[in-house]
Amino acid sequence: MTIAFWCVVIVGILPYVAVGIAKMDKGYDNNAPRDWLASREGKQKRAYSAHLNSFEAFPFFAAGVIVAHLATAPANIVNALAVAFVLARIVYIWCYVTDRASVRSIIWVIGFGLTVALFVVAGIH
Repeated sequence: MTIAFWCVVIVGILPYVAVGIAKMDKGYDNNAPRDWLASREGKQKRAYSAHLNSFEAFPFFAAGVIVAHLATAPANIVNALAVAFVLARIVYIWCYVTDRASVRSIIWVIGFGLTVALFVVAGIH
């Protein structure tokens, strides 16, 4: 399995890391977790939002990695883009949780660009 495919696995796990941060509370209600999470404020609400956004970002990124591999794009470029995307998503979650909205938006654009780059690399190969 390539580094890029391992990155897909990591990106698939990141939403659960974000929601884990949101659920770090002694009052967590496992009987109605979605209602409980929707009623949060501050750091927990932002962590939950990062969780939801991480699920939104995952399919496009995973498809980009798969398409790049199917197109036999250069593995070193695909791997580098995938690793950079993982790092961008980690920084994105950190920015979201720590309330750094402007930086978070910039990081989101970078991550989106990295995903688009996977398709571009596949297309020009």
